[in-house]
Amino acid sequence: MERLGRFIKNEMSGWKKREIFWLVFANIALLAISLYLGDTLVGILASLTGVTCVILCGKGKMSTYLFGTVNVVLYAYVAWQAKYYGDVMLNLLYYFPTNILGWFVWKKNMDEDKQEVAKKRMTIKQDIIVTIVSIAGILGYSYVLGLLGGNLPLVDSMSTVLSIVAQILMIKRFTEQWIVWIAVDAVSVIMWVAAFFNGGESVAVLLMWIIYLVNAVFMFIKWYNDSREKPVAAEVSA
Repeated sequence: MERLGRFIKNEMSGWKKREIFWLVFANIALLAISLYLGDTLVGILASLTGVTCVILCGKGKMSTYLFGTVNVVLYAYVAWQAKYYGDVMLNLLYYFPTNILGWFVWKKNMDEDKQEVAKKRMTIKQDIIVTIVSIAGILGYSYVLGLLGGNLPLVDSMSTVLSIVAQILMIKRFTEQWIVWIAVDAVSVIMWVAAFFNGGESVAVLLMWIIYLVNAVFMFIKWYNDSREKPVAAEVSA
């Protein structure tokens, strides 16, 4: 119980008023609009845990992985109903285990003064490698999804592949993860807008991705400023 109390205390420390406002506002707005439009319970819960997860990630808090684990299971179910099979596989086969891995990596790299994860940046060489690998992965996976009969295979592939890349950068604590997340979120908004106009009931999930996009822009600025005085990593490390 003592360890749990210390964990909760650390997770609640270091928050600025504007960050608390954003966390509360995003969840209340999402919940209110989703209830008004009559979204499903699973969709609402997936969205609330997802929004909380990404805001905690931007804050550099360990609990992002707790909310993230719940979110990936619920979101996979919603994505299955929308026939976005790339997202289903991404969440169950990738996000679920990497949430566990990310927990242990971040735990070893916490800034004890701020009680936030220590942040760093990539080199130009790393930027180039990540870009090439991402493009190749998107083209290859879109072909596979097309064979499976999934909706919007190229867009679904972009969302899936870039999410994998962003998650790796997130675990490794690179600021550039937020640039990739911005791309992922923009593509995902397009996917769920299409699902909505095709008769889907995924309003909460669509709103979740819109909030993700706004959050990613905010958090890139925060991580960039936090890592500005840190030395640039010469090689990829945990």
